[in-house]
Amino acid sequence: MPIETKYRTCNLCEAICGLEIKVEDNKVISIRGDEEDTFSRGHICPKAVGLKDLHEDPDRLKNPLIKRNGQWHETTWEEAIAYAARSIVDVQITHGKDAVAVYQGNPSVHNLGTSLFSPDFVRSIKTKNRYSATSVDQLGHHLAAETMFGNGLFVPVPDINRTDFWVIIGGNPMVSNGSMMTAPDIRGRIRDIQEREGRIVVIDPRFTETSEKADEHIFIKPGTDIWLLMGLMNFVYQNDNIQLGHLADAIDEYKIEAIGQAVDSFDLDIVASRTKISKEKLSQFYTDYCNANRAVLYGRLGISANKFGGLCHWAINTLNILTGNFDTEGGAMFTNPAVNVSSKKSPVPRFGRWHSRVRNLPEYGGELPSSTLAEDILEPGEGQIRALITSCGNPVLSVPNGRKLDDAFESLDFMVSIDIYLNETTRHADVILPPATGLETPHYPIGFHNLAIHNTANYSDAAVDKSEGALYDWEIFSRLKKEVEEYRLEKTGEEKSDKPTFTLEQKLGFLLEFGPHKLSLEELKKHPHGLDLGALEPQLPKRLITPDGKLNIYPDIYQKAVERLVNSQVEEDHEFLLIGRRNLRSNNSWMHNLHRMTKGPNTCTALVHPEDAETYNINDGDHIKIRSRINVVEIPAEVSDEIMKGTISIPHGWGHNREGIRLQTASAKAGVSFNDLADDQLVDELSGVSVINAIPVSIEV
Repeated sequence: MPIETKYRTCNLCEAICGLEIKVEDNKVISIRGDEEDTFSRGHICPKAVGLKDLHEDPDRLKNPLIKRNGQWHETTWEEAIAYAARSIVDVQITHGKDAVAVYQGNPSVHNLGTSLFSPDFVRSIKTKNRYSATSVDQLGHHLAAETMFGNGLFVPVPDINRTDFWVIIGGNPMVSNGSMMTAPDIRGRIRDIQEREGRIVVIDPRFTETSEKADEHIFIKPGTDIWLLMGLMNFVYQNDNIQLGHLADAIDEYKIEAIGQAVDSFDLDIVASRTKISKEKLSQFYTDYCNANRAVLYGRLGISANKFGGLCHWAINTLNILTGNFDTEGGAMFTNPAVNVSSKKSPVPRFGRWHSRVRNLPEYGGELPSSTLAEDILEPGEGQIRALITSCGNPVLSVPNGRKLDDAFESLDFMVSIDIYLNETTRHADVILPPATGLETPHYPIGFHNLAIHNTANYSDAAVDKSEGALYDWEIFSRLKKEVEEYRLEKTGEEKSDKPTFTLEQKLGFLLEFGPHKLSLEELKKHPHGLDLGALEPQLPKRLITPDGKLNIYPDIYQKAVERLVNSQVEEDHEFLLIGRRNLRSNNSWMHNLHRMTKGPNTCTALVHPEDAETYNINDGDHIKIRSRINVVEIPAEVSDEIMKGTISIPHGWGHNREGIRLQTASAKAGVSFNDLADDQLVDELSGVSVINAIPVSIEV
């Protein structure tokens, strides 16, 4: 057969880079960047070639597995889906609908079929016990958007294509290619900013890969970002830098005054004391930000998942608004995507409508904080979770206190996992349903077009045929839903849904046709390099979907949180504070089983500052023990001045040393799990988000 050229959007991270793929006889010959892609302009990162390795990985499951007498056996799709669906219903009949829980991992949004079809299946289960990676990653962004602008998916992104002063707090876009800001080729975009005489400032406890390309790096004590932001807000008020511009009529004036009064006590002395940044450096940074022509603040995981993460994201939005850097070119702006997921209006914010059973933590968007999942399984009593469905997720390695989750999952009456690997989480399941994946699937990155720094649309057909007999993820969810509803009708008489069923392309086609650009899927298919839908444009106040149509700059929940912050006592000093980090060639645990992505020096190390290393007589490569409240791990030390004194950094996603997994490469480079140290009892009081940055730990040698 002749060599074919296929064009595709990479779905391994948020950057959605365009790929040119050479295929011969259904085998991938090469993968390179698509020079004609309207968004990524030929850029790819090392992960792109991982799509070939993922497709060819001999450890990837291609047939359903059922566990009998502790042993795995391949089975038919019919038997596996019937067993899974009927076991779910049986548990609910015996113990109640909330006795079944659902956990969905980060890859859900990277897969079109899961994005479009899992919600209908989850709704058919009718449980309030829903969990996802959102509450250990990005919930602060969504909660701020929900309460300030009217929809949790209406999230502003930095217009870095036109900004003059980009402030990055707790983010590392050179590695993540954005994260809650879809932006391929960050290196090139940083260079563009600097060539137009703009500046990039990184504020982080670690001198990151992004810091190397930035104009300035400012070290900050982990977990103290909120004082930096509140101090900047006070500086804005004290120096009359408020510029509401076209948003003035959409904001209640009394709330502007209330914010000014609330931040009055955050002077340079208290900010310097908390953050360990000198008053001189703080004053210069605040002045530079306020004097910049077009500036934008951007905060990511380092602030999203700390003790005041929810308040941090409100503060970032508010600072961008107060200084005239919101809904304006070069500031924080909103996308206008072909499929708009943020147009739905709610009469009240979707927050705190119910709470977790054991700790009473609040729901957001229909989900409970994932840090409560283990205890809601293990704690006996009414409402105890007895069965679990996991999809696209490995919470044992990605949710705090993974060892506790191990115990919890092992205690379940039933568990089903929709996943392509037998890994640290799915090993506990009774049945595993592996979908066709990666290059075998069509793709349209709905979520990431809604977070992109430029409006585009790009649909990808499958680059290779799926394995014989394999099912797509959307087919699995559709069949599970049908089987659940039919079996429940048989057992209880409860009527099943009368909604019509659709294929993947039909569903996507409807969303495109009814979207703001009125595109048809047929037309989009004619543009394999994507369609350019234009630069970000001002959209407020017209697109605000709050109940009163105004921009709610100071929601009640944040007023209360600011009061708690003002009245908070100085925290006790801890020996060390633990933070995470990410490697360019992996997406947490996703790609650790691919040799090409993990070859080379061991990256699962604990970064330790030279002065701390000297105090404890630690040398490069020494194995040290790090202890938190819940656990202790042993890990090689890496002595480096890129980490702030008193801080330790361990990467996320490792720890492939559990029994019963089928991951040859990952097991060989097991590393340790960061989340075995992360304390499930540490959460942001405002939102319930897990605290996975600034975790108190100690060193043992």
